[in-house]
Amino acid sequence: MNTPQRPDHEQWLRRARGHLSAADPVLARLIGEQPGFDPRAWLAELPAMDFFGAVLFQVAGQQLSVRATRRTLDRVQDLFGGSLPAADRLLAADPAGLRRAGLSWRKIATLRDVAERLTDGRLDAEAIGRLLDDEEIIALLTEIPGIGPWTAQGVLIIALDREDVVLPGDLALRKAVRAAYGLDHLPAPDEVLAIAERWRPYRSLATTYLFAAGVDGAGGDRPGALPPARPAGQAGGN
Repeated sequence: MNTPQRPDHEQWLRRARGHLSAADPVLARLIGEQPGFDPRAWLAELPAMDFFGAVLFQVAGQQLSVRATRRTLDRVQDLFGGSLPAADRLLAADPAGLRRAGLSWRKIATLRDVAERLTDGRLDAEAIGRLLDDEEIIALLTEIPGIGPWTAQGVLIIALDREDVVLPGDLALRKAVRAAYGLDHLPAPDEVLAIAERWRPYRSLATTYLFAAGVDGAGGDRPGALPPARPAGQAGGN
């Protein structure tokens, strides 16, 4: 299922908001404009997801809008009785059915590779979340063909609720940074990372506020602050 909220979620949120507001006047303004904002509310609008479900969501969403991704996930759920499949169920499914649901052959191959690693023990989702830090998880996942930093970073946020993740290659985030910070250009990923240094150790929350501000400003298709719609400028896996 989706990562549950921390038992001290409200206390954590107050502390994180206070840190971000003190560290960055732009975020102070965004936080002040949305006093009731719940950074995890968007998860309630997605299918229940464990570690593999988060990988499926992120892989399905490569180079797609959130709206298109959710249509694909709806069709995938229909194949599996209304829920996202566990790794072993995906392996047992006819790949042609997954293709008809809207997944490309490349994405199907990536998901089957991840599913095989989870079922044969090369990947241990519980141990990954318990023992590895963010960079170790990103390195582990990006060894898999079809998975790049953007996909792995999304898994950190969705499945593991990691607090200090930023997605510098995400086009929607780069546009949100440009608008919020009044830049006269679309910031490169390295520039996003440089701006995000002041957000540590709450970069995930800061990113969520920026996504929400970008949606409000552009009238986008994300309810609340959904995860990134698509990465940009990445070769190979996303």
